[in-house]
Amino acid sequence: MISDRKLEHLLICKQYDVQYKNKKTGFEDIELIHRALPEINKDKIDISTDVFGKKLNSPLIITAITGGHPLAKQINRELAIAAETEKIGLGLGSQRAGIENPELKDTYSVARENAPSTILLGNIGAPQIVGNNSEDFAQQAVDMIDADILAIHLNTLQESIQPEGDIDAKGYLNGINEITENMEVPVMVKETGTGISADDGILLEKAGIDFLDVAGAGGTSWAAVETYRAEDRYLGELFWDWGIPTAVSTAELINSVNIPIVSSGGIRNGLDAAKAIALGSDSVGIALPMLKNAFIGSNEIINFIKRFNESLKIAMFLVGASNLEELKNSNLIIKGETKEWLEERGFNTKKYTRRI
Repeated sequence: MISDRKLEHLLICKQYDVQYKNKKTGFEDIELIHRALPEINKDKIDISTDVFGKKLNSPLIITAITGGHPLAKQINRELAIAAETEKIGLGLGSQRAGIENPELKDTYSVARENAPSTILLGNIGAPQIVGNNSEDFAQQAVDMIDADILAIHLNTLQESIQPEGDIDAKGYLNGINEITENMEVPVMVKETGTGISADDGILLEKAGIDFLDVAGAGGTSWAAVETYRAEDRYLGELFWDWGIPTAVSTAELINSVNIPIVSSGGIRNGLDAAKAIALGSDSVGIALPMLKNAFIGSNEIINFIKRFNESLKIAMFLVGASNLEELKNSNLIIKGETKEWLEERGFNTKKYTRRI
């Protein structure tokens, strides 16, 4: 059952190390240029954003985590209370379970009940938008939580390792195009830990999507999660570190498409976020640390958000950026494997070094 699988995913993420082993996010290769004369007042730094249609106090989004099991109801409640309190966005896990089993709807709708005004992102998988009932499926996901944005997630690696995975990816792009043409809410496409290349980003932009979440490699590995569920761990361990590092995916998309980008996948603090935004992303997403804090309670999540915001402001102060737009135009150096990857792919890394 889907519900049992959701519970397994939750407990594995709580109890095991499911992060990438040898592949990092790439943000360790990004160096922001320190300004000895920042000429701004740190207390006046503004980290608010309205790129998603509502004013948010921070560019941080709690990205898709959970739903579809009774235990997930309490987790989504804690996440929603924190998101509403701090006025940040919240993405829910795949809503397929709630659509197919109405008894599980409240594990998702609890989010809007406890976050009446902030941005909520609905979530369905690409396999569910291929077929005759795709528009109805998508609309049910939106209606279930009164979603502001509908996210369509891509997870071909996870499906490949998962014993019950859906490995027919034919029709994904056409399905996405149909959804964008018929939904009244904006549509986001997000990966689930393996990144999105410039090539696929261009195709998705042409298909009409409004936002992209790179969800790159370096954070949670869903091959790792599925490894702990599998009887034979060979494939999961083989592909544990598969994917495009988050910093690489972020830079590729920023330099290839003209839609807002969420940088997620292994971002753990405001300094990581500052680097992602300086590369050009509009916001950042964090999942695994939020989930672990949710098992403790909303206060722990709120404390994490406050620490995140403070570290972001310090990074902005040190580069002389009084708001997110100025941070986007700050100078940085790309070095190491991230530089090598981007240059091999034909991207100019020197454009970031002296922008002002």
